Amino acid sequence: MSSSSSDPRSLLDALRSGAPLPAFPAEAVESARAMARDVSQAALARVEALPEPLALAVLEAAVSDGHTALPEALSSSSMKPLVKAAKKALYQLRSRGVAVAGPVRAAPAEPPPAVPEALNALASAVTGGGERALVLARVLRGAGVEVVQMQLSDERGVVALQLGDRNRATWRKLVKDGLAHGGIVELPREEAAALLAEAAGTNLRTRTPFPQGLDVVLRHFGVQPQQSPTELPPPEPEDIRRAQEADVLHDTVELASWLPPEPDMQALVQKMDEVMHSPLSLSDVQRQEQLQAAVLGVARDFFTPEVCQRYALRLWRMADYFERSSRPREADIARAEARRLFHGAQEPFSRFAERLFEKVLALVAAAGARAGARPGADTGPAEAAPAPTLERRSPGGLIIP
Repeated sequence: MSSSSSDPRSLLDALRSGAPLPAFPAEAVESARAMARDVSQAALARVEALPEPLALAVLEAAVSDGHTALPEALSSSSMKPLVKAAKKALYQLRSRGVAVAGPVRAAPAEPPPAVPEALNALASAVTGGGERALVLARVLRGAGVEVVQMQLSDERGVVALQLGDRNRATWRKLVKDGLAHGGIVELPREEAAALLAEAAGTNLRTRTPFPQGLDVVLRHFGVQPQQSPTELPPPEPEDIRRAQEADVLHDTVELASWLPPEPDMQALVQKMDEVMHSPLSLSDVQRQEQLQAAVLGVARDFFTPEVCQRYALRLWRMADYFERSSRPREADIARAEARRLFHGAQEPFSRFAERLFEKVLALVAAAGARAGARPGADTGPAEAAPAPTLERRSPGGLIIP
């Protein structure tokens, strides 16, 4: 084919007149003829599939007919010769006064939405009654922080709640003062949310009404109540050895105030009274042996399977607390004892459980010693010292059970 016959204008005339074009595949020629006759139907992909001379002829048809769609589309083609020809075609159309859209520019990428800062939560130690404070916070628009302080009970769920807004400076001071005062550790927000989900699930299972505002808090922090009670992993081979030291947990500041419930302390005091006023003539060694037997008997009666699981979960939470307060030995012992208690290990009997009641024995002895120092005072063992008040507040106002 001559050079003139490959000129876009000459090829366009041949396509529109039906003249034979043996230099090109028949299917391509037929497709080009259809588009040259009605260039408004010339789709980008169909034009790019043609041999280059035929594609340029179809582009020439668009210029001839004053159609801008095809040259505009080809100006962003991946085929460089077609892009160059399309830009020339658009210039020709503009020169003839045809309105041509400007070059398509990629819209500037919008910055991703800012992810709100995830503020750490605060949690107190667990009390002997299974209660602890939990403080969650989330950033509001501007400089505000929504702060929710809750009191959690492992027997009833969320039992008290305070919700309010603080500014960032106040929140930072609240955290600083709380940590400095002691009895509080920081938790990642997701772990605190898991504690809240567990507590809210306990509310539902025990039919304890939600305190006012809890529905709002659950929604704001994206928390769903946990459907089933928490399960602990099974005991590990080393747990028996670690659990033999579990009585040392009562020497920590946090567990020193753990005591049995009042009725169970009274049951032990009554047994102690029976030993101390026994009509039998007992030596000091025999009396001490009987007192220890009374402690062990009451402890075994108290630690039913349900109570074992309750205290296991308390120790499991305290293990995390010990770890976060840099006490790995206490954390390991607490976890070992928690696994054994939760899964019903009976022997050897829990030294943690036995020591819980031995502390009652010590309190009674201390009360008797104080009473004996007062003239005319009754020195009977029934004068057990009352359990100390456990609720405190940090200088920043955080509730610390």
